[in-house]
Amino acid sequence: MLKAAEMKQPYKPLILGICGSTSKNSSSWKLLEFILAEYQDWFDLRLYEGLSSLPHFNPEFTTDNVPAEVVKLREQIGQADGILFCTPEYVFSLPGSLKNLIEWNVSTTLFSAKPVAMIVAAASGAKAFESLDLILTTIESTLPDSSKLLIQGAKGKIRDKAVSDLIATDIMKTLQSLMDTISVRKKTPTKYLNLN
Repeated sequence: MLKAAEMKQPYKPLILGICGSTSKNSSSWKLLEFILAEYQDWFDLRLYEGLSSLPHFNPEFTTDNVPAEVVKLREQIGQADGILFCTPEYVFSLPGSLKNLIEWNVSTTLFSAKPVAMIVAAASGAKAFESLDLILTTIESTLPDSSKLLIQGAKGKIRDKAVSDLIATDIMKTLQSLMDTISVRKKTPTKYLNLN
């Protein structure tokens, strides 16, 4: 099997990595750091670090008087060629901070047709996986099944900036799917795209 560094891409898209946990010690954050180091020849991955700074969602401020942190978030989403979500599961659901981030963007079209990949890394994760899949589909992200990955027993498979061989291939396939989705979108004439 080829290593990630051996599979260089002719074009390096900009990917925004969003961690569903506010803790830098979480398996999800460590996984994003692994991807950042291992796949730097594939894409330009920027890790979003403002999750804990986002205010609680308030529908009264989605279009007027939008909080500065939300404006920055929306700008980063709009500039990205694709989004990579990596999240744990809290109490059989998504972390509230991640749902809050998504809710700030529901009134926009930023996620419409946006290439997205999702990785849920948790002890079980099935419920969070189902929930995130439903939400991202509802806001019309481009999310093929091959861009979805559930890593169960994550703590034993993700350590610092390394991952177990058990999931390395699955991670690569998920990221390749995201790259393929971005590539297809780039080939589509702009008049047919809901541009951000």
